[in-house]
Amino acid sequence: MTPLVVGIDIGTSGARAVAMRQDFSIAAQSAVPLDKFGPNPRDPPTWWQAVQAALAGLLSSIDRATVRAIAVDGTSGTLLPVDIDGRPLAEPLMYNDKVDDVDIVAIVAREAPEASAAHGPTSGLAKALRFQRLPGMAGVLHQADWIAGNLSGRFDVSDENNALKTGYDVEARRWPHWIAATGMRMNLLPDVVEPGQVTGTLTTAAATLFGLPRDVVVVAGTTDGCASFLATGATAAGDGVTALGSSLTIKILSDRPISAPRFGIYSHRLGDTWLAGGASNSGGKVLARHFPLARIIELSAMIDPATETGLDYYPLGTAGERFPIADPGLPPRLTPRPADDADYLKAMFEGMAAIEALGYGRLAELGAPALTSIRSVGGGAANPAWSAIRQRKLGVAFLPALSDEAAAGTARLALKGASETGLL
Repeated sequence: MTPLVVGIDIGTSGARAVAMRQDFSIAAQSAVPLDKFGPNPRDPPTWWQAVQAALAGLLSSIDRATVRAIAVDGTSGTLLPVDIDGRPLAEPLMYNDKVDDVDIVAIVAREAPEASAAHGPTSGLAKALRFQRLPGMAGVLHQADWIAGNLSGRFDVSDENNALKTGYDVEARRWPHWIAATGMRMNLLPDVVEPGQVTGTLTTAAATLFGLPRDVVVVAGTTDGCASFLATGATAAGDGVTALGSSLTIKILSDRPISAPRFGIYSHRLGDTWLAGGASNSGGKVLARHFPLARIIELSAMIDPATETGLDYYPLGTAGERFPIADPGLPPRLTPRPADDADYLKAMFEGMAAIEALGYGRLAELGAPALTSIRSVGGGAANPAWSAIRQRKLGVAFLPALSDEAAAGTARLALKGASETGLL
């Protein structure tokens, strides 16, 4: 029997599960929407019901006896307070929720090093400081930690990627002393391990619920963003991944940590490599302001990507850019407008490709390795004209992404844990 591992992704809209073989090929997958189990996407029991359904659907199509390991990823910065038994004590604060207590935000700003990812009202540390006032608190957990805890019974452990925005020092691999100076009760913070490290085995209840062997290991997961990167198959320093969604996001594997608070750049640790990147305000949402999707597809077929329009666009929806230029007042540059709609779209593609190239160049200026390859994900990755323009502008190998499913990236961590413990 071919051994399998399982990766679970719990996101803002649903839960996904992937079964993966040792060669990284996907044996089966399943997905369910959150709203099938309730109207509140912040409700932890709803998360768990969705995970149960996704996992049950996956397991129905494979031999359960072949499963060796499970890992979970969740939204970065989503935090919840729990009691000694792992029961949630309040509604979680999601990844984009802001702590409205200005004193908490100010004390973190005062104590945290400039390069820390714990700054700002949406940080995990700000949320932890707010939650610690609750009676009966035994700890704070990230979304992925809590789901994994329902599998292993451990509600006291996290991974280095999820812990980053809560103030964890990924270089020293410890909770730094300055966190105590914010008033945070350090005993409420979870133990932190490397993504891909085994943290336990299934509880008897979880093994019975899913019909799995009791010795299936639970492996430390990661954030949804890191999981999506891992899913592409990028593994070496210099490998880049560009996400062409509503915004334009680039990430690169580096042999050293990169930090640039001005651009909102910090580094996730993945073993002995570092994942750094930034997000531009350009991207698909700008294109959608000018053309509907059907028209973009139609016009793209008329574009010759081998030639230049000669136009110098910086496509933005409104004034303001964060990366690769940090300027809240940077105006959009979308003139002069050609009479031909196809030329106009082509010039926007060229402008976005130039932003992408500038972004990777900016990361190199900050210490990242030179870009050696790109894997592309997101809706824009399927556009041949845009892809050809990007390849011409960037001048590196464009490689296929093995998957764009975050759950597949998390399954890779499950493979790592299973392999290192001799289960494969």
